[in-house]
Amino acid sequence: MEDLIILVLIVLVASFLQTSTGYGFSIIGTPFLLLIYPAHTAIQVNIILSICLSAFMIFKVRNEVDKSLLFKLIKGSIAGLLFGIFLYLFLDIRLLKMTVGALILILTILLILKLTIKRTSNRDFLTGGISGLLTTSIGVPGPPLLLYFSGAKIDKTTLRSTTLAYYLFVYFASLVMQISFGGTTKETWISSLLAIPPLFAGIMLGQLFFKWISQITFRIITYMILIFTGIYLLATSF
Repeated sequence: MEDLIILVLIVLVASFLQTSTGYGFSIIGTPFLLLIYPAHTAIQVNIILSICLSAFMIFKVRNEVDKSLLFKLIKGSIAGLLFGIFLYLFLDIRLLKMTVGALILILTILLILKLTIKRTSNRDFLTGGISGLLTTSIGVPGPPLLLYFSGAKIDKTTLRSTTLAYYLFVYFASLVMQISFGGTTKETWISSLLAIPPLFAGIMLGQLFFKWISQITFRIITYMILIFTGIYLLATSF
């Protein structure tokens, strides 16, 4: 019962954050799910719920999607997904978490110091590739997108809608690959089913909050999410 309450709270907060900012479900959800589930179960629960969230939300924001950027991210992610499944199956996840955590903190500090990133096609592809790698390996595709889009000063509406559309593809592809190569468990699917009600409650709350959040507040929340992610990944890699 205690684990169920924790699951409900994690999913409620994470889905609220994802819906109101375009990021946060995996960044917040995965670390805390690891407190109550084995690593592969936590990652798959996160991915299943992220697919449900993205599928529900995409119909509301589909007209705001930057389709050119979306296709570049998807194309770039394919190679990353393939390499990431290798890491998921064989690599010491602690090493990957340590490396990613350190890079996120360094780049976030640069963004706070007003680093700007000029968007190019090659950088769009590279961002998608890194995101795909992180999806199949640790179930967290958001940090590369968040860093890149923040540095490129993409507006919050385009950012939220385009990432939701991208997540729908990358999470589904990742789940298929993980199940094909590493299998799944009954616990994964039961836990995911139990988490559906708090997931949709968080979505409703997040949609209300999104209407009132300014671009400046949005950027501050973005930095907080990134700093939390970087610190968490470093702390849990030792």
